[in-house]
Amino acid sequence: MRAPSDFTHCFAELDRLKLHYVREGDPDRLTLFLLHGWPEFWYTYHRNIGPLAERFDVIAPDIRGFGESDDPSGVPAVEDFTLDIVALADHLGIERFGTVGHDIGAWIAQELGRRLPDRVVGLFFGSCVNPGVGARWAEPDHHIEVWYQSFQRLPWAHDLVGHDRDTVRLYFGHFLRHWSYDKAGREADLEHFVDAYAAPGRVEASFKWYKSWAELRLQASREGPPKLPKIASPARVFWGELDPPNKVEWRDGLMNYFENVDVHTVPDAAHFVHYDQPDLFNAECIKFFKGLTPFTGTRAPRR
Repeated sequence: MRAPSDFTHCFAELDRLKLHYVREGDPDRLTLFLLHGWPEFWYTYHRNIGPLAERFDVIAPDIRGFGESDDPSGVPAVEDFTLDIVALADHLGIERFGTVGHDIGAWIAQELGRRLPDRVVGLFFGSCVNPGVGARWAEPDHHIEVWYQSFQRLPWAHDLVGHDRDTVRLYFGHFLRHWSYDKAGREADLEHFVDAYAAPGRVEASFKWYKSWAELRLQASREGPPKLPKIASPARVFWGELDPPNKVEWRDGLMNYFENVDVHTVPDAAHFVHYDQPDLFNAECIKFFKGLTPFTGTRAPRR
């Protein structure tokens, strides 16, 4: 497995903002955008980038406000997170691509699938946050797992969490360990996350997702799952059976949002399936995208 320090780091100066991303592999092959969640940044895919790059052009961006990507002032609209990835693909000259999504990244990938059905050739997911969860986010027994989503909207939350490296380590370390099956691995990796989130303004920037997404979450809690156009591109989901915040039972609504989705569960995996079971995740991801229609989209030069 390649060391993350050997990966190629790039910045894209977009009209919207500057995005940081890691890019590996052959740009003449199908591009896969690896879209991370919270509390993560591109590094969460360090067990996947090397193996996937042997078969694909792999791009792992820091979504806005995370890692080394810009954090524009104000609270973004929830669709801005998706439009940033569209802008990155356009900037790099990538017409057709696949997505690998997890957590926030799963939500962004679904929006890409709905907005760009002719460009997204397929969607591959770890635990798949999806609109079908509806009011179950707010179930009484589930509050203990999602309290942070309300806490992080408080105006002083980022000051408390981001006070110093120790508070960052305590807060983010809790989620990384609690949501992982491979807790020892997360412990060994923890300082990479502390470095990323202890940088000035990074805690506050990462909390903006929950401010952007809050109204959609509350509306679903009040009214139930929304009705949305089904995603036409093929999709495959690998859902960790031990996922605390995104329960494996919640895969039941996926059929309402995809025309063609294949759902599997992974016994020895929690929220971070790509991290907990990287060999399985990588092998199935390669199999999925290799099984789709041969890539005929624009080949982008390496930047």
